[in-house]
Amino acid sequence: MQKKLMLLGGIRYLLPVIKAAHEHGYYVITADYIPDNIAHKYSDEYVNVSIIDKEAVLKVAREKQIDGIMSFGVDPGVVSASYVQMQMGLPSFGPFESVEILQNKDKFRAFLTEHGFNVPKAKGYSNAKDAMAEALTWEYPIIVKPTDAAGSKGVTRVDNAEQLKAAVEYAFDKSLSGHIIIEDFIEKAGCSSDTDSFSEDGKLKFVSFNAQRFDLNATNPYTPAAYSWPSTFTKEQEAYLTSEIQRLITLLGMKTNVYNIETRIGTNGKPYIMELTPRGGGNRLCEMLRYATGVDMITAMTRYIVGDSVPSIEQKPYNGHWAEIILHADESGIFDRLEISKDLSAEIVEEDLWVKPGDTVESFEGANNAIGTLVLRFQSAEVLENAITNQREWLKVVVKR
Repeated sequence: MQKKLMLLGGIRYLLPVIKAAHEHGYYVITADYIPDNIAHKYSDEYVNVSIIDKEAVLKVAREKQIDGIMSFGVDPGVVSASYVQMQMGLPSFGPFESVEILQNKDKFRAFLTEHGFNVPKAKGYSNAKDAMAEALTWEYPIIVKPTDAAGSKGVTRVDNAEQLKAAVEYAFDKSLSGHIIIEDFIEKAGCSSDTDSFSEDGKLKFVSFNAQRFDLNATNPYTPAAYSWPSTFTKEQEAYLTSEIQRLITLLGMKTNVYNIETRIGTNGKPYIMELTPRGGGNRLCEMLRYATGVDMITAMTRYIVGDSVPSIEQKPYNGHWAEIILHADESGIFDRLEISKDLSAEIVEEDLWVKPGDTVESFEGANNAIGTLVLRFQSAEVLENAITNQREWLKVVVKR
């Protein structure tokens, strides 16, 4: 019988998963509460259900008699997917309790602290009054964010107590569950990393680190605006972080997974695991790694989650210097055109523009405001760094107000 794969969410980052599933003969059901989302046009069936309502998702999953479920690239659905896996005895990310820890920034920080990982001082809050009551107990700068939101929504750096109220209100507004976390802001040395890795039966098979880049002129300067591979970490730092990532997934009893992992090196010299979640990252990170290394985590995860054998995944080097630009507008308005200078010293591997002239675009407050991606391959690290640093000299998103 044809196996059924249920995917929570409907964003475009699911399209390569749907493609891989169809290549292997699987029937794909996509689910969320937004019928017009693009992924539903490519799936075999769409179900209207809130992906954060785990009981409602479970009811649908049982009715459809699915063989597997995941929330690839869609952070809000990960807990529901894990819950369905547990209740139906399907191939799983790992223990449901562990997934809940990984998906909640407050619980995650507490777990890291308990087990001796490098971790910033952090505290969670369920109301603004309690958060503001401790405004003078923090050493600034701090970072304020929802415990359960992705795509950098609701995140603010706060440099003094006077700025805290607005940041707290913003974080609560973007939280799905009404919980936020405040933590020490870890000043980073070089670039932080936000990229994907893969484990099989709890053992890391492929680990990657990159250089996460930001647009300081964006509406939200903490929304990733570009990525490049390799990272700015030393080999020793990458080895330490790899060991700590393995220790973490072992402690949590995780199984076969693609993980989106954020790490950084503090100016204090300490390496930190900032986030680790059992899903493919947004912004096409798995696709970028497939370009850069040939490692296909999308197919591996798609096969595993419906109970089929996993194709061999192994560590491979980068075949060049790669960058992904997250196309976005500096201001809200009407999209006119994308300008790329012919002087750019890079191979344009892929230009994926999601809007057309006349479409309304929003300023870059979160990952959902992206309007496309640009995949580039460079001949050297120096040429890449120059292009990324001086991006506005060769790339322009023209918007009419």
